[in-house]
Amino acid sequence: MAVTAKITSKGQITIPSAIRQEMGVGAGDRLAFERRKGVMSIVPVRTESRFERYRGIGNPGLGSGKEAVLKALREMRGE
Repeated sequence: MAVTAKITSKGQITIPSAIRQEMGVGAGDRLAFERRKGVMSIVPVRTESRFERYRGIGNPGLGSGKEAVLKALREMRGE
């Protein structure tokens, strides 16, 4: 897939939405430019897991970790 972007007079570019979605980035995210074997790559800078924001979704009141899950299962079984 070849996609192009135009550089403004301030050195800025707009990353096409299809590329942003594929990379999983949005406003405020940081990107790193890496050169490997003469090829420049752009990669997202991840400080936490991209799935972290979804932790616990669908399980209100259930803590994270193995012990919390085991405790909840014991309570459900009446132990």
